[in-house]
Amino acid sequence: MHTFETLHDAVAEPVIYMIDRYVVGGFYRVHTGRGKDGNLNAPGMHFRATRLRNRLQPARLRLQQPGCPTNRFYAYGVVGRLACPAAALELEHTSTDVGSK
Repeated sequence: MHTFETLHDAVAEPVIYMIDRYVVGGFYRVHTGRGKDGNLNAPGMHFRATRLRNRLQPARLRLQQPGCPTNRFYAYGVVGRLACPAAALELEHTSTDVGSK
């Protein structure tokens, strides 16, 4: 998924951990020497944990801050949950194709 996140003026991309259909954590891969179109998985990268301290904040306060880290993490989790069944279908079709040859 293409993203253009920044942390402390460095390009960052979210990484979401899932178990079954549940988002259980995540972090940002950050690289100060790369641009928004570069591969961040390169020497010089570092990781920043997602801050979910305000996760228990009342919903009305979170709605006033649509770009807050908790809301962005939730959006990436939605994309991750949608990607899981798609990946499972791809694997199913791939394994069927391999077995039939």
